[in-house]
Amino acid sequence: MIRQYITDSERVVCGVLAFSTEVFCNRVPGLTPQQRDMCRASPDAMVAVGDGIRLATSECRYQFRHHRWNCTAINNPNSFGHVVIVGSREAAFTYAISSAGVTYAVTEACSRGNISACGCAPGPRPREPTPSGWKWAGCSADVNYGMRFARKFLDSREFDGDERSLMNLHNNKAGRKAVKLNLLTECKCHGVSGSCTMKTCWKSLPPFRTIGDSLMKKYYRARPVTSTYTTTKSDKKSEKKLQLVLKKGKMPIKKPPKKSELVFLQMSPNYCEKDLAAGSLGTVGRICNRTSEGSDGCDLMCCGRGYNTHQYTRKWQCNCKFLWCCKVECKECSERTEEYTCK
Repeated sequence: MIRQYITDSERVVCGVLAFSTEVFCNRVPGLTPQQRDMCRASPDAMVAVGDGIRLATSECRYQFRHHRWNCTAINNPNSFGHVVIVGSREAAFTYAISSAGVTYAVTEACSRGNISACGCAPGPRPREPTPSGWKWAGCSADVNYGMRFARKFLDSREFDGDERSLMNLHNNKAGRKAVKLNLLTECKCHGVSGSCTMKTCWKSLPPFRTIGDSLMKKYYRARPVTSTYTTTKSDKKSEKKLQLVLKKGKMPIKKPPKKSELVFLQMSPNYCEKDLAAGSLGTVGRICNRTSEGSDGCDLMCCGRGYNTHQYTRKWQCNCKFLWCCKVECKECSERTEEYTCK
């Protein structure tokens, strides 16, 4: 009788959890049918996916904070929808950083034990034998699981035989690779009285800023590409397949881009004026630096339209002293500051 009660209780609990998962996955905006199936199968991983998208959005806005385009294309950090933006360098970075964010967050969740399907990686296996006195141990970041999950989840939005989808898939992969290439090797010594008779090492995730900086360098070196049909032979059959190739000027070069570099199809707009189709909100009202000659300077940021000057007086308590007993006296300090915004 007790066993029957426990069995019935387990069924009720499982039913409630299944119902909750179904409701949760149906409420997440912008999911494709395949992504929704993944959500139902791994609801714990979906929490990490959301964290990864928000992490990527924050990093994107940090990296482009001094640019005319400041990551405004990602309107909703909680949405997993297709980013509507022309196939520019900025689009390349957007997809790469999003893919990196999901890979990073899922890998981190694995190390923390928050995802039941993964945990710690066994550690890398170098081709050469490890130096004497140390070995791979500890909890290495399972980045391979994170990469597989991010690939299956994000790549499912793209369509075969579509030029823009090929660009997105390439940049998604570059983002995942950036996480793996920037893994850190951490070590700990073991021995009597602080000696290092044995050293154990493991792979860990770096700060996400490191990955953002790495992808920003790739953004500046992004390669222009176009698509072309190539003929491949398999089982004595010829098959035409669309693939990306580098181009010089307007002429294609029969050479595919490297897997780790970012690629784009179209030149970037100037982002001076509001153009939602291009992912631009314009620069009207943006804060600029009057003395800077860089991209954050008022001349470049405001596109020659000029800027407005706003004066503020900031006040705060300063020169505080403790008087016996028991009182604190402070003076009031003030400072006049100026802020400049684009017309």
